[in-house]
Amino acid sequence: MLLLQVLRHLLPLLLLFTCALAVEDLYKILGLDKSCSERDLKKAYRTLSKKYHPDKASGDEKKFLEVADAYETLSDPTTRKIYDQYGHEGLENHKRGGGAGGHHHDPFDLFSRFFGGGGHFSGGSGNGIRRGPDLEVRLHIPLRDFYTGRDTEFTIEKQQICEECEGSGSADGQVETCHQCGGRGIIIQKHMLAPGIFQQVQAACDQCGGRGKSIKHKCKVCGGNRVVRGPTTLTATLERGMPKGHRLVFESEADEHPDHVAGNLYAYLMEQEPAMPEDESQRTDGTFFRRKDDDLYWKEVLSLREAWMGGWTRNLTHLDGHVVQLSRNQGEVVQPGQIDTIRGEGMPIFHEDHMHGHDHDGEEFGNLYVEYKVIIPDQMDSGMHKEFSAVWDKWRKKKGVDLLQDSGRPTYIVRGKDEL
Repeated sequence: MLLLQVLRHLLPLLLLFTCALAVEDLYKILGLDKSCSERDLKKAYRTLSKKYHPDKASGDEKKFLEVADAYETLSDPTTRKIYDQYGHEGLENHKRGGGAGGHHHDPFDLFSRFFGGGGHFSGGSGNGIRRGPDLEVRLHIPLRDFYTGRDTEFTIEKQQICEECEGSGSADGQVETCHQCGGRGIIIQKHMLAPGIFQQVQAACDQCGGRGKSIKHKCKVCGGNRVVRGPTTLTATLERGMPKGHRLVFESEADEHPDHVAGNLYAYLMEQEPAMPEDESQRTDGTFFRRKDDDLYWKEVLSLREAWMGGWTRNLTHLDGHVVQLSRNQGEVVQPGQIDTIRGEGMPIFHEDHMHGHDHDGEEFGNLYVEYKVIIPDQMDSGMHKEFSAVWDKWRKKKGVDLLQDSGRPTYIVRGKDEL
């Protein structure tokens, strides 16, 4: 009986402790620590809210809401101080008491304040959402990376919202309604066409540039333009066997502007011209393979002796470092231009709907086609020529073939002139 009473008192504490462990730290959600500044908070929210926005193909609504809630709490000095001192339980008590954190904002409205337009990316013009233009970039990738797959970073220069003024254009954060257009961004001008006949023309307000807002003290970084141009580094993930010209989509990574949602950045994968790496450990024969779809092509050079008599071995170092062996036994002849097919040594076969790992288990590969080029000596000394001719004539008389008869072509009899 006593044990039941003890458990009855301990159970609420146990549940409270379990719930506290289940709630993730707000700083951790944003990838920051307690010493972070207000600018760090805004930068983290800007990055993560775009990453997890549910209208993106790779979005996550749960994480998007967590990021919005974490930023909303930590961006307010009062709720941040309460959270730092008393944690989640202190926040809940503050909300129940009707404090500043008692009301909850729409996370999509918060997103709109940062990026302009409506709360969602999709929805069309019916929701009044403005979307900026898309950008395209071409990435030149070595063939080895198409074969092995890898993550590669690239940097582009694009328009970005000014972090100094947070896209307001104002140095002190004060933005006033334009007195000339009354905040509409447009003005009506009258033109007299004839005595007593006027035409009204609608034009963008020249005082505020059509924004409807005026700034007294312009931001020193962007000069009141609200945006700046600067480098941005992104990471492209190449899967094994991706085709040349394949398009990677980076959602909302085009030029930014406070008045619209950024468009997409499209990166097209192009094959880089082959070049021997300076690092010897990175040098492979495969660097100079030629690719066509899922197959690879290689030209191997043989001497006349090797092509005629055989008895040779070659080791080709493939794109990922494994060795492919070419060989002929003694007496096996290789004809000039002959092509060998080595199955399974081409490119990994890429499937759009399947994520490949970097191992070879379960993967399909194209073929490697090896074309042989035979080098014939351009000169021969007299002694070698005499011996070679004697051996050749002896062999031809014993086993030779009359090429004219063997060809199946008709033979013509050349008649002499008729004598009268």
